[in-house]
Amino acid sequence: MYAVIKTGGKQYRVAAGEKIKVEQIAADVGQEIVIDQVLAVGNGAEIKVGAPLVSGASVKATVVAHGKHDKVRIFKLRRRKHYAKSQGHRQQFTELLIGAIAA
Repeated sequence: MYAVIKTGGKQYRVAAGEKIKVEQIAADVGQEIVIDQVLAVGNGAEIKVGAPLVSGASVKATVVAHGKHDKVRIFKLRRRKHYAKSQGHRQQFTELLIGAIAA
């Protein structure tokens, strides 16, 4: 059984037992959270698609860790203008362990 969930402005296809990295969620490590924005639920060849959400569906997940992704380098250069700007960014994430999918 799998589900398509929406969190942090992005959509993820998840199944029970998977670990995913999503945009940072304000929750403690070890805390169980419920994601109720479920866009679709599938089981084999059968699929239930919401409009836009599947009513009554939810996904339970446990917060495993918080962290930061690898650094992304931003470099801007204007040739012949004596302008060069270097910048970096590390996006924060929350790692989730997907538990039960309730349809």
